[in-house]
Amino acid sequence: AASGGFVAPFIQPELVWDFRIPRVCSINASGHKYGLVYPGVGWAIWRDASHVPDDLVFHVNYLGGDMPTFSLNFSRPGSQVVAQYFMFTSLGFEGYKRIMQEASDVAQYLAAEIEKIGPYRLITRGTDLPVFAFALQDEVTNYTVFDLSDRLRQRGWQVPAYTYPADREDLAVLRVVVRAGMNHDMADLLLADIRNHTEKLESLTGPLPTEAAEGAFAH
Repeated sequence: AASGGFVAPFIQPELVWDFRIPRVCSINASGHKYGLVYPGVGWAIWRDASHVPDDLVFHVNYLGGDMPTFSLNFSRPGSQVVAQYFMFTSLGFEGYKRIMQEASDVAQYLAAEIEKIGPYRLITRGTDLPVFAFALQDEVTNYTVFDLSDRLRQRGWQVPAYTYPADREDLAVLRVVVRAGMNHDMADLLLADIRNHTEKLESLTGPLPTEAAEGAFAH
């Protein structure tokens, strides 16, 4: 649940994925993805103490008695935990539901509009998470997703392009992650830039120089 733990419970309440499934013994979630907290906080919970591996528990006695502790280290800032607690208490279930539903709506809107542009095909549609990926049609050979990513970055958009893992390195995609605050007006601005740069890239008569693509990837 690293990504979906802060999404599914609010906009897909019918989805059974947690401790209601007998084989689920632990769940982890990252607060900085959709928990609306800055990077540095993550959560791991177990069904009960019997499922916590013993080698993850350290016994220390420097506080005057035996104290079992489960932590990556002993000293770290607690500001992220405070921030997460504040978001829980201030937004509540309905607040998270509203925010995640809006992010999901914007993601699906973006995906549908990008599919209409022409040279792109959707790999995912943003229906499960407010995230989707799209690739170029096979017949497009005079530019790559890395070229579009580089041009969007020049406009202030961070839309990463990358190839898939082993055995699918032939597939290169652009990935859009919609987070809180990305509304439909901002989505339309992104679409305008994608359409504009796609038109310019489509006008190319041959592939861009290799170093241009490599430079885009290095960014």
